[in-house]
Amino acid sequence: MQPLREMEIGVMFWAGGDPRATLREVKSLGVRVGQLGVPGSLPLDEATASSWKQALEAEQFTLVTVFAAYEGESYADIPTVQRTVGFIPPATRAEREARTYAISDFAAALGVPSIACHIGFVPDDTESPDYKAVREMVRRVADYAARHGQTFALETGQEPARVLLRFIEDVARPNVRINFDPANMILYGTGDPIEALDLLGPLVISVHCKDGDWPPRDRPGALGVERPLGQGSVGIERFIQKLKQLGYRGTLNIEREIEDREQRLADIRMAVQLLERLRG
Repeated sequence: MQPLREMEIGVMFWAGGDPRATLREVKSLGVRVGQLGVPGSLPLDEATASSWKQALEAEQFTLVTVFAAYEGESYADIPTVQRTVGFIPPATRAEREARTYAISDFAAALGVPSIACHIGFVPDDTESPDYKAVREMVRRVADYAARHGQTFALETGQEPARVLLRFIEDVARPNVRINFDPANMILYGTGDPIEALDLLGPLVISVHCKDGDWPPRDRPGALGVERPLGQGSVGIERFIQKLKQLGYRGTLNIEREIEDREQRLADIRMAVQLLERLRG
């Protein structure tokens, strides 16, 4: 693999179908690096790992993160996210913990140095049973990932920056870091992403370049609307400038989450051009 450039542009994409075909489509967008999302339904057996490893080598493509998603999650609205996403729902904690270990093993087989996920809304009350249970679960996952020399990145957005920072400090594991998604903070209405980056910057190991608008005031519980990069409320110019000021050197991973495949690809191509210009 060729060495990556500082702030090299990449894409967040999902496993599914033929790995080589998937990578070729991503490469057609003008990138050679990215983050791989793994649906909860994807078998993480030796055959899957082998096919992805071979495809990555053949296509000379670099993965910087493997993201875990879990069966039963829904992002329909904020209350549904609170009930179904990540490590928060008690009924699914054990199976999702085991699945995250499997993600770590899968990433290790591919030589990927970081795993990540949404752990769900971190409770504000540090004495609540859910807070304590999730804290211990994150500690166990972090310790497991450390055996592979991996970082475990928590994604931003579902709680204010101060709550996430306090939680990570409480977890107290040196390999727990942050995948910073500025749009998520807007979509969930949890705070200004540039201000949050000032607070969380030292822990940020990877970023998503995504855009969106704030939740509608007349629809309590609704999420904001995702927009093409540069057309929402993030202020992508400010975001990239702040990353530069903080000395961030990792990849800029474009994420566009809409069902229309052709529009998604077109929006990503446009985002690549925008980031090339802003990166300088």
